[in-house]
Amino acid sequence: MRSYPRRHDHLRRIEQLDPTTDFAEIFQLVAYHEFPWEYVQGTSIAFMRDYGVPSISDLLDRTGRFEHDGQKRYDDTVLIGQEATVDGIDSPRAHEAVRHLNRIHGHYGIPNHEFRYVLATTLVAPKRFIDRYGYRPLHPHEVEAMARVTTRTGELMGIKDLPSTYDEYERLLDAYEAERFAPHPSNTRVAEASIRIVTDWHVRPLRPLVRRLTIAMLDEPLRVALGLPRQPAWLVRAVDAGVRLRGRLVRFVAPRTLDRPYRHDPGRTYPLGYTLADLGPRDASTERHRDPEAATGRHTA
Repeated sequence: MRSYPRRHDHLRRIEQLDPTTDFAEIFQLVAYHEFPWEYVQGTSIAFMRDYGVPSISDLLDRTGRFEHDGQKRYDDTVLIGQEATVDGIDSPRAHEAVRHLNRIHGHYGIPNHEFRYVLATTLVAPKRFIDRYGYRPLHPHEVEAMARVTTRTGELMGIKDLPSTYDEYERLLDAYEAERFAPHPSNTRVAEASIRIVTDWHVRPLRPLVRRLTIAMLDEPLRVALGLPRQPAWLVRAVDAGVRLRGRLVRFVAPRTLDRPYRHDPGRTYPLGYTLADLGPRDASTERHRDPEAATGRHTA
């Protein structure tokens, strides 16, 4: 007879592990067994945070990837992240995935301060989402492990001046957004294109509602920076309460077994499967990074 883990079995395992050496295993338990839905939602919000910075959204907007190939852009981003973590960040599979990512980024001339910020969003946004909407807040071992995986990823990407703890990443993110978040037409175009990816997963009559629910999930500074319409306060409260209720109900559901981790379904873009070489733009872009704030002298180290 097959044995299913009880709700807190993975947590008990995590409490026995050392996050300084077992961070890869802890990360996998968090992202693919304990909080797979919450981790995906938090990562999606991390993507949206990037668009609140005009210098980032400008490049994304000019490449046209979200507008004309949005589903593939979304799937590729998630799948590269998955390739980099499913066997551990220092596995051969992960190193090849990060090398592939570096080749893609190498076309654009992205500055180090933007890489640091984007990396911070991939840690802080999922952590905040899980703490708010998960069936429990993250254990300190889980937070440290997630930070260590983030830093190791940044090292492999060649990013300089990396934080080493979650608190440092959170301070980096908050300070960067306080300085660089600003409404801009390119922010809105990329955000709306990304929201259309999600709405298109649903039948046409539901798409306007899905769009409103998606916007209602965003915090107010992000919504303003993206230039998205304000949603009624009752709707924002209802969405927040509904997702919190889901977390409370998950307490009574057994987690995923170790032999059945969550995996992103690539079927919308790759119904026959994919190789690492498939992930990324279909053709080389001629666009290069440009910083609209450079003329004002505003820079973040």
